[in-house]
Amino acid sequence: MSILNLRQCPSSSLSLSPSPPLLSPSPSTAFSVISNRRRCLRLVTSSSVSSVQRSVANGSPAPAVVVERNQIRLGLPSKGRMAADAIDLLKDCQLFVKQVNPRQYVAQIPQLPNTEVWFQRPKDIVRKLLSGDLDLGIVGLDTLSEYGQENEDLIIVHEALNFGDCHLSIAIPNYGIFENINSLKELAQMPQWNEERPLRLATGFTYLGPKFMKENGIKHVTFSTADGALEAAPAMGIADAILDLVSSGTTLKENNLKEIEGGVVLESQAALVASRRALTERKGALNTVHEILERLEAHLKADGQFTVVANMRGNSADEVAERVLSQPLLSGLQGPTISPVYVTKDGKVSVDYYAIVICVPKKALYDSVKQLRAVGGSGVLVSPLTYIFDEDTPRWGQLLRNLRV
Repeated sequence: MSILNLRQCPSSSLSLSPSPPLLSPSPSTAFSVISNRRRCLRLVTSSSVSSVQRSVANGSPAPAVVVERNQIRLGLPSKGRMAADAIDLLKDCQLFVKQVNPRQYVAQIPQLPNTEVWFQRPKDIVRKLLSGDLDLGIVGLDTLSEYGQENEDLIIVHEALNFGDCHLSIAIPNYGIFENINSLKELAQMPQWNEERPLRLATGFTYLGPKFMKENGIKHVTFSTADGALEAAPAMGIADAILDLVSSGTTLKENNLKEIEGGVVLESQAALVASRRALTERKGALNTVHEILERLEAHLKADGQFTVVANMRGNSADEVAERVLSQPLLSGLQGPTISPVYVTKDGKVSVDYYAIVICVPKKALYDSVKQLRAVGGSGVLVSPLTYIFDEDTPRWGQLLRNLRV
């Protein structure tokens, strides 16, 4: 039996303004918060009603409800570059996201028949992992840190999916009173900032921003948001500096802004995240994560690696191995692997030369081929690696230890 429970839900966003502070988290750091509340419908099983009622009676927020369902839910970004890159990565791992209608927010992965894909905004992926509406998700570490706020139920399964690279950084104007300011320490020590006139920092990161400033002992700062691109805020006089995501840094330079030493809050890229409760309580969730993780690890380890095959004359495999290993770039990933190539001479089978196989990273490919040819290699064949499956998956062991299972 299920009932329809109408309750208050927290706002999906925070709005901060540079006006006189309404809320001060500490005597030295002030910022004002305006929080909107909305009504929402939530389907709750009857078995959870008593716990919800107890929480309401105690005046605390209702706990997230783990609703029984057979499908594992994976949250992916719904649009933008992160969305395309996430789908491409899964495709490279032979996990094909099948979406019947591009306007639908749910899809399937035939290779994981017990898994549904739900397309959501990145911040909503984090929120729904915490609420129990999603079990897994791919989001940037910046979004996870901002909206997850170090919640212990969120577990990073794989922290480096090789896309969405950026960093969260403080940027200040490169002119006026900031012209000779090049570090966070110098920014904090500027005599202009005091209780009556604090440093105004425009940002969308209303959790990470104050946390970073407090950890660095920076006083006299207020946080605000600005409509549109944050890069315009200092020039418009809305803020003194900004805290925003930076990829190439080109946009900052075009708006006469510069990053400063010590001003990087965190490095970010896409990560696979899971709900601890889902992995320990949802049937099939742990097995699904294991398969996804193995595919990811095998593909990402092979990314940028090449197999190089060549023929080499020699009297024995040991002699050929010594010549190959005398070159610093030819030891490769594991190897070289050396096999005899059999030929027929005068009606007899004999070994005339050897085939060697090495694995080298893309950046060392050309130099490796040159060294290989220098020691007698010929007929060199090069092909990209797609997967490297190890005996075990290191991150799987780490996950099990984290879960204590």
